[in-house]
Amino acid sequence: MLARTVVDYGVYLLVRVVICIVQAMPARAARQLARWLAWLFCKLLRVRAEVVDDNLRHAFPQLSAQQRRALALAMWEHLFLLVLEVAQAARKIHHTNWRDYATLRNEKVLVRMLLSDRPVIVVTGHLGNFELGGYLLGILGFPTYTVARTLDNPFLDRFVNRFRAATGQYIIPKKGGYDQIVAVLASGRTMTFLADQYAGPKGCWVQFFGRPASAHKAIALLSLENDAPIAVCAARRCGNAMQIELLVDAVADPRDCPANADPVRYLTQWYTMRLEELIRHTPEQYWWLHRRWKDTRRPQLQRKQAA
Repeated sequence: MLARTVVDYGVYLLVRVVICIVQAMPARAARQLARWLAWLFCKLLRVRAEVVDDNLRHAFPQLSAQQRRALALAMWEHLFLLVLEVAQAARKIHHTNWRDYATLRNEKVLVRMLLSDRPVIVVTGHLGNFELGGYLLGILGFPTYTVARTLDNPFLDRFVNRFRAATGQYIIPKKGGYDQIVAVLASGRTMTFLADQYAGPKGCWVQFFGRPASAHKAIALLSLENDAPIAVCAARRCGNAMQIELLVDAVADPRDCPANADPVRYLTQWYTMRLEELIRHTPEQYWWLHRRWKDTRRPQLQRKQAA
């Protein structure tokens, strides 16, 4: 136990030193570092190369092998740039200068919802810089509650959550946090979810980039049970590092679900479809290294649910 604590604290100190170095970097140097790390992980180490290529091959069958490799490299650069941007955000982005870093699009729809008496569910995916999205919403005066997995390293977990909470983003643990989620929505506040994660064979099976994908049923159920509209949002990079576009893509009201449709499947497929359209606009900013399309169902069940 003591040895594990020492190792965890050592890793935490190393991460803090690296972050201090990154925070001192100019934007151009940070971008160059992201490109070098992307080349290392994509070209030399080939981390999850087969998974990334398989996902891209199914999502964009019109792309050649060379184009898929270029897109994979751009994805890795985006991932490292995301980390570098998060490390620099606390020192660079404040209440007085956020307009220098963020552009708002279709924001009136979301602001109107956030100021209403009804709870709101904000849905996004591993697209763009979702960490900065929550950070910027807090700066704009709209605190949110987010479900996140607790990190194995307690020192890093506390450090990451301090960043998230700096502008009013509250973290609810993924395990054992259901009662807190219900309480947040019951009080008319805002929950945010990363809605593109694999939910296992018992999830709600929907179409995502032309293939069956398992999605969590909880988002649709919470929307229906709490009369909470679902807003599909994204925080995409537009141009240089630290230039983020906060956009509201679409809103679904659970009151408007078709009478002849399964409301859980309808809402889940709806927001999955909207996320897919957002990803298609900037595919290099999506995490293609996820095993999102695992399908462990029996063939008979696959055919039945597809029908």
